[in-house]
Amino acid sequence: MVDLGIELPAGHTLVSYADRPDLIDAADRFNGSVWPEFMLQDSEADRYWHLLDTIFLDYQLLLLDPNGQIAATNNSAPLAWDGTDAGLPDGWDRQFEQTAHDLEAGRAVNTLGALQIVVDPVRRGTGLAGVMVSAMRANARAHGYRAVIACVRPTDKHRYPLIPIEDYAFWTRPDGEPFDPWIRLHARLGGRIVRGSPRAMTIRGTLADWRRWTGEAFPSSGAYLLPVAAAPITIDIERDEGLYFDPNVWMVHAVDPV
Repeated sequence: MVDLGIELPAGHTLVSYADRPDLIDAADRFNGSVWPEFMLQDSEADRYWHLLDTIFLDYQLLLLDPNGQIAATNNSAPLAWDGTDAGLPDGWDRQFEQTAHDLEAGRAVNTLGALQIVVDPVRRGTGLAGVMVSAMRANARAHGYRAVIACVRPTDKHRYPLIPIEDYAFWTRPDGEPFDPWIRLHARLGGRIVRGSPRAMTIRGTLADWRRWTGEAFPSSGAYLLPVAAAPITIDIERDEGLYFDPNVWMVHAVDPV
C-alpha cells in the first residue's frame, strides 16, 4: 500500500504496480477500455509503455475500492526538465520519448511527467479524478521532484474540434475559471496553464486501419470530424493514409520540497 499523506475515500486503498504486480494486466485492460480505438494507436505509447510495467513501477498508482476492484488509476514517468516553459517537451509523445532517452542516458531526473488518469466510468463525478491528480502530485513530492508536468487532454475539446487548442486552452467561464472541466480541475488543484499543444499525440494509419478503428467509410480525401476526436482527421486516399494530431494543453504543477 502507498501512503502519500492524501485523503482517500472511505474504505479505498492506494497501491502501486510495485506493491501489486498481479494487477498490472487488469490495470492495462481498465485503462484501455475508456478510450476510442484510434486513441490506442499512438506509436510512442506502443514503443515505451513497457517501461511503466517494468522500470517505473512506483509511478503507476491504482485506487482500489473496498472490494479490491480498480476504481481509478494514474500513470506517470520521470524525466529531466529545466523548469522553464520553453523547455517543456513538444507534446505528450515527446515527453514520453524524453523519459526513455533520459533513462537510457542515465540522466538525473527532477520532474514527474503525467501520462494519464483514468476513472471507472460508473464512478465519474465522485471526486476520484481529483484524488488521482493529488496522488500524482504527492508521489512527485515523495520522490523529491520539482514539479508534475501534464500534457492534459481536455475533456470537452471534441465538442469544438475546429477551435485551435491555443485558444481553447485559455477559454474561461463567467466566473473566471477555465472553461474545460479537466483543465479546471487541474487548475483548482494548483496546475498552471502554459500553452496549447496542437500536435501532442500523432496517430497515423492506413485507410483500412482508420475504417477498422472508427467504423467510418472515408470515401474521399479530406478532413473528417468524428464525435470523439478533438480535431479533424485528415484522410489522403492516394497515399492510403489517415493522420490525426491530438491537441492537448500543457499544465505545470509546482511541487513543494519535502
